[in-house]
Amino acid sequence: MSERQVALITGSTGSLGTAICYELAAAGFDLALHCRGAKGLDKARDLACELSHYGGTYLPVEAELISAVQISAMFSQIKQEFGRLDVLVNNAGINRDQLMVRMSEADFEQVLDINLKAAFLCMQQAAKLMMRQRYGRIINIASVAGQIGNYGQANYAASKAALIGLTKTAARELAARKITVNAVAPGFIDAGLTRSLTPEQREAFIAQVPLGRAGSPRDVAFAVGFLASAEADYITGQVLSVNGGLLMP
Repeated sequence: MSERQVALITGSTGSLGTAICYELAAAGFDLALHCRGAKGLDKARDLACELSHYGGTYLPVEAELISAVQISAMFSQIKQEFGRLDVLVNNAGINRDQLMVRMSEADFEQVLDINLKAAFLCMQQAAKLMMRQRYGRIINIASVAGQIGNYGQANYAASKAALIGLTKTAARELAARKITVNAVAPGFIDAGLTRSLTPEQREAFIAQVPLGRAGSPRDVAFAVGFLASAEADYITGQVLSVNGGLLMP
């Protein structure tokens, strides 16, 4: 059983997930590094080696998040290795952008399966462990797209808006067990899902940001690190926007 706090980060090997892993490792967490497939497992093992200088235990865990059976097995592996789970970061996500009238049913469903249903299933599994501990932090990576909508992202925006609703509901249900549930909503971040944009699209997005630049994965990781910390003990059911002023509710 780990004597240190333990965090699971889904989608750990992407640029945003890796930044979150570094932030939590530096804060003293042992980590379960979720990945998918053989290539993902190799990347997670490399990431574990890179994190080793922080002195913790970093366990690659492979699971297809469209499978409830594999998600359950992943949590069983974490329980067996660490004996506990203190923080879940639902970071894994995909996009399949297309105008709504042209979007296929398969692309709509796939995005909701990964961005919303998988997060729900992971939250269920994490809550069972955290309720026994009477302590936990669940942090869902949402998006400004789920707050204001975005052209060509009906599926993605819907999944992230629903994730915010799920966050608030879970926060109410789990508060009595001292489990906080919050979301981080990045804006335009220089990370995996935005690097496929053309220079013209990128400039158009940045022009809308009052701070005049794209955010970095570290900007999001710092917000996650705060919500995972003891200093955030009285914060639950909230959406922490990391968007450079793009949205000011």
